[in-house]
Amino acid sequence: MKWIAGALLGLTLLTGLPVQAQGIGYGQGTQTDADNVPLGALDFDAQYRQYGAYATSPDKKRILITFDQGYENGYTAGILDTLAEKHVTAIFFLTGDYAKREPELVYRMIAEGHMLGNHGMTHASLPTLSRKAAIEELQSLHEYVLEKYSYPMQYFRCPCGEYSPEALEIAQSLGYKTIFWSGSHVDWLTDDQPDPAAALQKLTAQAHGGEILLLHSVSSTNAQILGDLIDDLRAQGYLV
Repeated sequence: MKWIAGALLGLTLLTGLPVQAQGIGYGQGTQTDADNVPLGALDFDAQYRQYGAYATSPDKKRILITFDQGYENGYTAGILDTLAEKHVTAIFFLTGDYAKREPELVYRMIAEGHMLGNHGMTHASLPTLSRKAAIEELQSLHEYVLEKYSYPMQYFRCPCGEYSPEALEIAQSLGYKTIFWSGSHVDWLTDDQPDPAAALQKLTAQAHGGEILLLHSVSSTNAQILGDLIDDLRAQGYLV
């Protein structure tokens, strides 16, 4: 994905007051334009792309698949098998706990050509932190992954989907592009997983060019439908 490639900028240690007392909770909404793109995602891009923050990709021929990796629930190896079978690369957003507990899976992600993203060392909501603590939340995980895996992360996803202009500016100052999403479903409730057929239909119906699709690897439904979802998206003419 050329649109998010590029060298990391130098890490800058900044200090100060809380980033913002109350964060903004991101949501792409349900209303769409003529191309099926959620209006909430387009509004976000218009307001915040100046901070290197994206809810959609400029590549309107492609759908980018991303996974949030808060903890391991036994499905990631199968997800990686499917991605390899379908020749798809994804971005996996790691928390610090995941990066430390699951080295075998993280090494495999790198070896198979996937990208690693920063989801915060402790998955703390950045707007609730002081500026110094917010920088530490990103920088400490960045440095850990660089030292442990020799991997320089370039992409950040706000923990809890909560952001503020100041939080986005901090990520940008650390050399990151912040990646939100324009497609998702309720897949993170492990004891209340969506019906696979219904989930596949929903994700296929909401597809749009430039989509950034958010999935959670803890989901048994996602592990079950991922191959069919990729096939269906490609059948609609999208690059995945």
